[in-house]
Amino acid sequence: MAADQTAPRLDVDALLADRATRIVVCCGAGGVGKTTTAAALGLRAAEQHGRRTVVLTIDPARRLAQSMGLTELDNTPRQVKGIDTEATGGELHAMMLDMKRTFDEVVQAHTSPQRAAEIFGNPFYQAMSSTFSGTQEYMAMEKLGQLRAGDEWDLIVVDTPPSRSALDFLDAPARLSRFLDGRMLRLLMAPARGGRSMFSLVTASFGIFSRAVQKILGAQLLTDLSGFVAALDSMFGGFRQRADETYRILQDPQTAFLLVAVPERDAVREAAYFAERLVAERMPLAGLVLNRTHETALPSVTPAQADAAAAALDAAGDQQTTADALRIHAALLRQIDREVRVAATFTEAFPDVPAVAVTAQPADVHDVDGLRTIGAALA
Repeated sequence: MAADQTAPRLDVDALLADRATRIVVCCGAGGVGKTTTAAALGLRAAEQHGRRTVVLTIDPARRLAQSMGLTELDNTPRQVKGIDTEATGGELHAMMLDMKRTFDEVVQAHTSPQRAAEIFGNPFYQAMSSTFSGTQEYMAMEKLGQLRAGDEWDLIVVDTPPSRSALDFLDAPARLSRFLDGRMLRLLMAPARGGRSMFSLVTASFGIFSRAVQKILGAQLLTDLSGFVAALDSMFGGFRQRADETYRILQDPQTAFLLVAVPERDAVREAAYFAERLVAERMPLAGLVLNRTHETALPSVTPAQADAAAAALDAAGDQQTTADALRIHAALLRQIDREVRVAATFTEAFPDVPAVAVTAQPADVHDVDGLRTIGAALA
């Protein structure tokens, strides 16, 4: 691919072998192969470079577990058996983020058992911990912080959430902090801290406020929200502190961001937007992985030549199979040309960012051998 010709080549093996690299974050638009790329990187780090590696996926699909020979993945790292690490001494573990369980663990770790029980029983918490916008991305950051704080792993490979925008992974902590610091929540917290129900306040100004909010949200929801805020009050600072700590880890040279894209305009545009954000936030961008590219063994035969030869065979009335093959070749060359031009929009904007192309596979990756093939292509 031209991406390799116009940009420095991404040396994946050097990245995985570097003991100073402790976290690799795979990010990009949905459907570009982030999960497979993350798993292949983790497998190669364990088998080729002897690193004790854990792959954290946020993808709810079961493909990662199946490709690693595991019956299931959950919030606890599970060791992948049967991989070739005898010579290197590495290990490979995998886990899938359980958003609600991670939130529950945070509550249990930072409150008393009584207060945790109050929070778990609150309907607003039950909804927020399962469906609130940004909770999945925030809990991915929480889990990453937990894994790194334990210092158990040589390398953590993160497959970021399949969000509408890959930037949600970086924005979620700040968005949740804004929610927790919001004016309405501070108003709700004020009476809770004073030991009074918000509806017992007799001041005219707050009475008007509460009636207006009740009309919009409903009295029961507001009561649940007020109870949630009161129970979670002691944890608010902890949320912000851990989010800030994890954000600083992501800015540290121990972390390497790999952008994953396919040679399609929307995916490459998303990768470029993410690259701009990483540069602005001073986060270490290691390179671009361009998945599902195409190549040909006969680049010297141009599309025009292939089409002309096929037309000549058609006119002769024979060798139809050869004519069809020539047309397929012409279509493939045109597709490669489109992919090169699309990839160039990224490499021209970020000429110093290393890149590597991975050719399209004949079938989906469904086992460890398939992951090895992807790892070898990356390297």
